Amino acid sequence: MPELDVEQSDGVATVVLSRPAAMNALSKSLRRGLVQAFAELAADTGVRVVILTGAGDRAFCAGLDLKELGADGRALDGVTGRADEFNPVRAIERCPKPVIGAINGVAITGGFELALACDVLIASTRARFADTHARVGIMPGWGLSQKLSRLIGPYRAKELSLSGNFIDADTASRWGLVNRVIGPDDLMPAARALARDMAQLDGKTLAGMKHLIDTGYGLGLREALEFETRWSGEHNSRVSKEEVESRRQAVLARGRTQQGGAA
Repeated sequence: MPELDVEQSDGVATVVLSRPAAMNALSKSLRRGLVQAFAELAADTGVRVVILTGAGDRAFCAGLDLKELGADGRALDGVTGRADEFNPVRAIERCPKPVIGAINGVAITGGFELALACDVLIASTRARFADTHARVGIMPGWGLSQKLSRLIGPYRAKELSLSGNFIDADTASRWGLVNRVIGPDDLMPAARALARDMAQLDGKTLAGMKHLIDTGYGLGLREALEFETRWSGEHNSRVSKEEVESRRQAVLARGRTQQGGAA
């Protein structure tokens, strides 16, 4: 679709929000396209990792298309938990494969929620984040009010959501909102390099590790440890000793290369 570009190479799919003139705002058709794209990528056995970014250098995503919302009441479908076919955050969360968010510019409100649905965030120095839900007079329906406080703490989350103010990429990094901050020209090469590292893993193991972390994070510590014991037992019982030895040798060889000496 013209509003969304999807490319695949060596097990990595790159999904680009392509409405740069509208700061990659989430029109109803773009939301539906994202849902369809992530459903297809989730089912594609040739894809192990997904990168999500925006076209241009001004915006990752400026949130919902407010101009469209003002003209079409049904444009809110999928925003408050209704109509999954228009809820891209839920589609990303349901994707069993790691999703790397390459935040190339502003991520505002619904765009902020889109970023928070990713598994890893790498930000350009041009990235900025803001939650303007309250300023627009609506409440978040894609998880921001719960995820943000768990990521950066309730005090900082309230500062953002109750003011609508922006924070820059360096502040986002200090607060633990993004993994790291990189120059604009290096953003996509860094995202692709990380994606390639992830894509080297066995696909089922990769998805299983993501599921283990995500599910456990939503539980109390005792329940999470019990879940890990059950999940790892089920997975590990299906792995042969020959597979373990082969992968161990590969890990040792990679360690020597990365460390520049003996592992």
